Amino acid sequence: MAVARPPGGWGGGGPARDRAGHATGGPGGSGTARWLLRRAGAKLGGFLRGRPRPLPVVPTGLRIYAVGDVHGRADCLARVFAEIDADRRRHPVAATLEIYLGDYVDRGPDSRGVIDLLIGRAERRPIRPLLGNHEAMLLGALAPPGETSPLSQTWRRSGASDTLAAYGLPVAEGSRPSREEWPALVAAFRRDFPQAHRRFLAGCRPSVAYGSYFFAHAGIRPGIPVDAQDRADLFWIREPFLTSRADHGAVVVHGHTPVREPDMRTNRINLDTGAYLTGRLGCVALEGNTQHVLCG
Repeated sequence: MAVARPPGGWGGGGPARDRAGHATGGPGGSGTARWLLRRAGAKLGGFLRGRPRPLPVVPTGLRIYAVGDVHGRADCLARVFAEIDADRRRHPVAATLEIYLGDYVDRGPDSRGVIDLLIGRAERRPIRPLLGNHEAMLLGALAPPGETSPLSQTWRRSGASDTLAAYGLPVAEGSRPSREEWPALVAAFRRDFPQAHRRFLAGCRPSVAYGSYFFAHAGIRPGIPVDAQDRADLFWIREPFLTSRADHGAVVVHGHTPVREPDMRTNRINLDTGAYLTGRLGCVALEGNTQHVLCG
């Protein structure tokens, strides 16, 4: 599967800002100019309407590290852990929180290793893992009658074989199990899926909000308050969210739709950098009113 082209082309995103609030540019200098023009346009539009859009902020004393779709790339996740730890040493802060935006499983080679790493990370650092649509499908297979539920059947067609193989089931990575094979595979998966991994997924939320930011796997439906969103939209939405320029009441930090580099916009931040294909896992540090791309 090719990495999706975002609306408006690859150059639609803008730069990160450093911890002093200055544009850092990021990959591609032209993106800096576009981002600054969008920010200036948003502010001008707000002034003309009598309500300038304020910069998003994180609660005082807190730094948030948000991480995009991992998709079975335990190696990428381990590197992001190292980057976060190095950033904490370089720039000490009173408190940190790591928010993982879901889609830990499928497509990459080591879904089991990814969840093991996150469980271990939670023992050492404050983390808030969210559910993605791929975890929703996996949970649909675990819940009776897993083999026939719509979510389970969608999972069968959407990368389940990579996760089943990672848990030791006899299925080739990248294959699509047939309808006839599926009931036996689901029964074996339900039997062998570790209890610690069940507890981890049970503790994942569909969304969370801190300061002026709202975190969800896929995004939100524009025009609906962020605290009244439908779970299906939080897990699955693309349009009309991706092309919306509306002020959602919070900057939405999300993944789900792959982009070539972290896409920093005035109303949303996309951190799905297609790690399972590119080997690059998106991560941004949010602190005060600054945004700093750590990797991706």
